[in-house]
Amino acid sequence: MRLFLFIAFIMILTGSFAQQRCGTAEYLQSVSQVTTGANQNTYARDTVTNEILTVPVVIHVLYNQSSENISQAQILSQLKVLNDDFRRMNADASITPSAFRNDAADCRIMFCLAQLDPRGRTTNGIIRKQTSKTAFALNDGMKFTASGGDDAWDSKKYLNIWVCNLQGTALGYSTIPGSSPDRDGVVIRFDAFGTTGTLRPTYNKGRTATHEIGHWLGLKHIWGEQTCGDDGIGDTPQQESYNSHCLNFPSMSACSPDNRGDMFMNFMDYTPDACMNIFTHGQKTKMRSMFAVNGPRNSFMNSFVCDSTMGGGATVPSTDTATASPVQTVPVNSITVYPNPIQNQFNIKADDINQIAGKKITVFNASGMKLISIQAETANLSINTSTWRPGLYLLQIGEGKDRVIKKLIKY
Repeated sequence: MRLFLFIAFIMILTGSFAQQRCGTAEYLQSVSQVTTGANQNTYARDTVTNEILTVPVVIHVLYNQSSENISQAQILSQLKVLNDDFRRMNADASITPSAFRNDAADCRIMFCLAQLDPRGRTTNGIIRKQTSKTAFALNDGMKFTASGGDDAWDSKKYLNIWVCNLQGTALGYSTIPGSSPDRDGVVIRFDAFGTTGTLRPTYNKGRTATHEIGHWLGLKHIWGEQTCGDDGIGDTPQQESYNSHCLNFPSMSACSPDNRGDMFMNFMDYTPDACMNIFTHGQKTKMRSMFAVNGPRNSFMNSFVCDSTMGGGATVPSTDTATASPVQTVPVNSITVYPNPIQNQFNIKADDINQIAGKKITVFNASGMKLISIQAETANLSINTSTWRPGLYLLQIGEGKDRVIKKLIKY
């Protein structure tokens, strides 16, 4: 009898401390959501087919103990994971079961650390703040200076990510599109962020942030929050519930629609980091729809606070495939492009003529079509844009690894 009670006690104890992959559902139930509808955008523009959408990110690192003050290397490792996962460039994409490979999608969404703060000053996109709070609950306390956290940057221009210690067992949580602007963003535990540093063994590949940003872009959990539920995505197979362990393919559940079983490797399931490797075409369409005209993330289409390098070792948005060479880190303020947004012309000015003279200046539209390609001969250039249509353009200065990328907006 004593042995039975002891075993029962151990089961209860281990169950109560089991790791919770995501706290978003719990958060949405406990916090009153103030929704704002579509992100109002005076100069709204729609997405273009195959356009690579770039989301500027600001990382709020909140620490009580020095071990929680994660390194820049850890932050950059997480940016690389995000860019790999959302571009289907992740190395473990190759282990997606063949039965699901045709469903796998390059979402053509990338993330970069902000280069300009809300006041137009240069920044590295990382805020570090020591707090008296030993841990934060799933009630948004980390998002406000008054409660020991750090206030959000303008959520119409930046994806705010708070990295801190969380109470309970949740690894992270997210707001959903249309949430109150001062709360909008993603929260991740410091020891489940990135791929280097002090990390939990099962959650050491940066997939917690991938999962939560999926919520930030409108995705639900793959099982639809209920037994044999529906996530609203046509190409994610119905499954009975979440999966919390790595499984062998196929893994059938009570409501599997075909012999492929659960898509347990989907980023929106609860499996460990090493098992996750796929967003589907349907999930891609859903996430990209958030950026469309009248969509809740449309204001990001005109955000230009993040230029030059894409952060975390990611690649420059290419006009064809995801094989572009990494961009060399160049001081953003060494080459100035103004005005931006542009109207009938823009100017390029280099602090040193050697930074630009002799280099090729190329401009692409959002579809990847090359509009101009000229050789810079001086440190100051003016380019006429009177015939360009309103929208997004990419300015490339230089070629190969020795290049700088800047985003231009024309109204």
